[in-house]
Amino acid sequence: MIFLFLHQNFPGQFAHLAPALAQKGHRVLALSSRFGTARTWRGVRIVPYPYEAPADQRLHPWLSTMNRAVDRGAVVHRACLELRARGFVPDAIVAHSGWGEALFLRDIWPEARIGVFSEFFYAAEGADMDFDPEFRVQSELGRAHRVAMKNLALRLQLEAADAGISPTHWQADAHPPELREKISVIHDGIDTDALGPDPEARLTIEGVGSWSREDEIVTFVNRNLEPYRGFHVFMRALPELLRRRPHAQILVVGDDGVSYGAKPQGGGTWREVLTSEIRAEIPDADWARVHFLGRLPREDFTRALQIARVHLYLTYPFVLSWSLLEAMACEVPVVASDTAPVREVLTHGETGMLVDFFDGAALVDRACDLLDDAEARQRLGQAARRHVIERYDLARVCLPAQFDWIRRLAGS
Repeated sequence: MIFLFLHQNFPGQFAHLAPALAQKGHRVLALSSRFGTARTWRGVRIVPYPYEAPADQRLHPWLSTMNRAVDRGAVVHRACLELRARGFVPDAIVAHSGWGEALFLRDIWPEARIGVFSEFFYAAEGADMDFDPEFRVQSELGRAHRVAMKNLALRLQLEAADAGISPTHWQADAHPPELREKISVIHDGIDTDALGPDPEARLTIEGVGSWSREDEIVTFVNRNLEPYRGFHVFMRALPELLRRRPHAQILVVGDDGVSYGAKPQGGGTWREVLTSEIRAEIPDADWARVHFLGRLPREDFTRALQIARVHLYLTYPFVLSWSLLEAMACEVPVVASDTAPVREVLTHGETGMLVDFFDGAALVDRACDLLDDAEARQRLGQAARRHVIERYDLARVCLPAQFDWIRRLAGS
């Protein structure tokens, strides 16, 4: 069969499914704005489409998200017309709905089956918006209407699609009932064969340091260091954590950009803002034990988890990070925020520890409890890995389920 994948940052969530289909002998092509030239990656032919965000226009602010989605969707529409003119006719199309790439496909290939990766559906209440009182907008006229417009492109794509897929029940259940019934819950998958404990692991970062499991390592990971992933709570807990653990080395993985939410109002990065807030509380010798490693290559990131004694994970009620399940797969005992997406994959006292998202003192207490209790670390870590293998293993659970979803989508 012939498959077309759409993802502006391909492969993204399709990193396993697309090449697996190619390996089975299917023809797989992907459209993406990430690359400047065409290339083949693991059997998938990637065709670039150039994209620049639209210039500022006189729009109502509630329309900004929809305007960007329509603009990108129109660019993808033109790219797909060019593919059709060259004789490309897919049997099935799989697209991430987050950026509007699947808005205008039906008229190009009317017979193709369309599936969308439905990652998140925004809510005016009960999810990420206004979860954090520190950044809460006290009064906003028409919040529910703004959110409805923010969801409009997501809704249109899922309505036009034949099926949807979401990685967790919490993310799928955020959709309205009439859309939720289209969505299958199948996680992207964790490669537990590659991600597991390694007693001989060592992480060496040139010019920074070298650590092994003999060291008392605490890890904190975000793609970007920002409040949506609890970076502010973590940073404000650092002075006490460093004081109580005089031998601990704190490894912080992540870039200084913003994936979600907003930049600091006064400028700079969240790391700069929060460092200036807490730095006076931390002696120089203790600050030297805090290492900001940026975004690590895959091999180094795995080693960072493998040498960790405790992993800290915080998130708003929002999209669940791969890093949480990856840490669990490596048998790292996790202290995580007691928020809905986390509770779906981690049970307090069984596969990890949960604390209130805003309670930095509790975060430190639970981390110190685990650092002092090797038996508890082993029990929680082993149980966490078993849970990930049973529910989220890539080769034996998730990829077969994704293949079944593809078969139902394509009708073959």
